[in-house]
Amino acid sequence: MASNKSNIIVFGIDSLRRDHMSSYGYSRLTTPHLDKIASEGVLFEQHFSPSIPTTPAYASMLTGMDTFGTDVVALRHKGPLGAHVRTLPEVLRDNGYNTTCIGFTGNPSSRGFDTYLNYESWLPDDTGRSPKAHKLNEVAIPELERLAADDKPFFLFLRHMDPHSPYLPPQPYERAFYGSDEKDPDNRGMEPVYDFKPFADFLKSWIPEGVTDPDYVSAQYDGAVAYMDACIQRLFAKLEALGLTEETLIVITSDHGETLYEHDCYFDHHGLYDCTLVVPLIIKFPGVVPAGKRVADVSLIHDIMPTVLDLLGVESGIEFDGQNLARGLRGEATDKISEFYITECTWMRKHGWRTPEWKLIRALEPDFHFKPEVELYNLIRDPGENVNVAEQEPEVVALLEKRMLDYIAKREGQTQRQNPIYTNLNWHGKGKTFASSQEAYDAMHIGSIGNARSLQEKK
Repeated sequence: MASNKSNIIVFGIDSLRRDHMSSYGYSRLTTPHLDKIASEGVLFEQHFSPSIPTTPAYASMLTGMDTFGTDVVALRHKGPLGAHVRTLPEVLRDNGYNTTCIGFTGNPSSRGFDTYLNYESWLPDDTGRSPKAHKLNEVAIPELERLAADDKPFFLFLRHMDPHSPYLPPQPYERAFYGSDEKDPDNRGMEPVYDFKPFADFLKSWIPEGVTDPDYVSAQYDGAVAYMDACIQRLFAKLEALGLTEETLIVITSDHGETLYEHDCYFDHHGLYDCTLVVPLIIKFPGVVPAGKRVADVSLIHDIMPTVLDLLGVESGIEFDGQNLARGLRGEATDKISEFYITECTWMRKHGWRTPEWKLIRALEPDFHFKPEVELYNLIRDPGENVNVAEQEPEVVALLEKRMLDYIAKREGQTQRQNPIYTNLNWHGKGKTFASSQEAYDAMHIGSIGNARSLQEKK
């Protein structure tokens, strides 16, 4: 490559939990190759994606704006991404970059790439397993070679889907983290999973028949992460073989986490609990960012775009909602974030406020899990968010709700738009506002793997 500009590869890994990565302290060695990248770059220990699920999260990642700035809050966002924002591929294309997106066609958040490529990231193969990352590599390796041969720098965005259900890693990863009997007839742990009608058909379509142990399904998630990690190493090896390692910025992150067997939100990513909000952020850029550094400060998903542009030396003229994390890496003063607004508009419509000590969740419609309208968790005493203390702590609820509403009013004033979670009333496509949890339970249904895929591809 003749250009003196640096390349960038963003691993926008779907549904990757930070706490299931060994580089973040997980007891299982799930990500040894990503751990190595972290040791050669910067790992952000408290990185959050505050707006669940996929569509608003990637919109923030690729614009540097929060949900007020993007006007995107729901999975089933209507229409395109607004023209009032510019995306990272649009900015980089205007600055002479070739831009390619793999695995993210059809989503409004992916606007602006020169080239879109797809791979089979949902359906199992003839063996009943799903080698998603290998199939991505079959598309990505030739594209990486093509981009490297051009005289322009490149931006390659990779949406890995291995941690996204269905979790079907090929052997030997299927049993890498499981050694028990997944079909033990005395284990009744999967009964509530199969009894949850909105998800039952979808989960039964890929969880092997007869499985009674939820730990087996969670182990499939870990196996899928480990399999993906091994496949990603092939991309790093190709980058090195092309002689591009030293001049390529690597960003590893996720749109949101995943609920496994927690909070009744089985093997999906809805709910505003920390298992969905906490995500990884690892940045490697030889000679530009320090190696082996860990950053304890809170960072948010819309910090990624301004940080990337700074590291690449690209001026955009955009006033981002996110902050430039590169400033902190250089020892410059940055704003310290201690609390932030959170939203979910997937299978439930909720919002809330998170501080280092407290998590407030308020439902805007009755949800299909029959959860209370107001939830409050003490994150210090109850980090698993298992004990709702809203009734015992009404003053804390009132204080956090005031902070949340004051913030909403502030952002609405700054953007001159109403909070999108208030206006996306047909977020579920049912044409009504749910009046009860039973109504939501009866109406919401994923169905097949194909239907789950179409929800994200806007088909």
